[in-house]
Amino acid sequence: MKKPTSLPGTPIPRTFSTPTATVRELAVAGAYVFTPRVHRDRRGVFVSPLQEEAFTAAVGRRPAVVQTNHTRSARGVLRGVHFTTAPPGQAKFVHCAHGRARDVVVDLRVGSPTFGRWDTVELDTESFRSVYLPEGVGHAFLALEDDTVMSYLVSTPYRAELEQALHPLDPVLGLPWPSGADFTLSDRDAAAPTLAEARTAGLLPRYEDCLGRVAAAHA
Repeated sequence: MKKPTSLPGTPIPRTFSTPTATVRELAVAGAYVFTPRVHRDRRGVFVSPLQEEAFTAAVGRRPAVVQTNHTRSARGVLRGVHFTTAPPGQAKFVHCAHGRARDVVVDLRVGSPTFGRWDTVELDTESFRSVYLPEGVGHAFLALEDDTVMSYLVSTPYRAELEQALHPLDPVLGLPWPSGADFTLSDRDAAAPTLAEARTAGLLPRYEDCLGRVAAAHA
C-alpha cells in the first residue's frame, strides 16, 4: 500500500493521550484520528467516539456540530472523494457504527503544506476509531463489509449546490484502494472530475480561505 511521504514544512505527526482517548495526527495537516477507551463487560460495549477534552486538545477549539449524517453501504461501495466549497467549507468527525471501512482523507486545499497528500485509517466496531477532517479536506471510504454504517458529525448544514466531488480512482491521487476490486460508485462520483480538472476549473478550496473561515467562526 502506498503511504504518504513528508513534504518540506509538513508538521511532524504526533501522538498523545488524554484520560479517555489516544489522539494521532495524520499526514494531512489538521486531520486527526481518535481512539477512545472502550468499556466492555458481559452486557456488551460502551464507548464515546467524540470527547470534547481530547478533541479540543488536538484541534485547538471545541467541536462545532450542526448536523449528523448517516450512511449504510454494501461491501464494495466506494463513496467520495467529497468536499464542500470553501467558504464556508465543512469539517467532519466520522466514525463507523457498524461493519468496517477503509477511510481516506486527502488534502485538497490549494496552498496547504500537505496539498495532494492522503492518509488512511481503518474504522470498525472493535477499536471505534474516529477521524476528524478540517474544512477543505476531502473524504472517501470503501465499505469492507455488508451493512457498513458510517456516522458523520458536521460543522455546516447540507447545501446541495456547495457539495463537490473528485473521482476516487484518479491515478494522480493514487488513493489506497485494493487493486482489481469491483467498486460500486454513484453516478455522481463516477462522473466526477480529476484533481487536475477540478483545480483548473477553480473548484478546489484555498488553504487561506479554510483557515480564515475557522478563525472567524471561533473568534
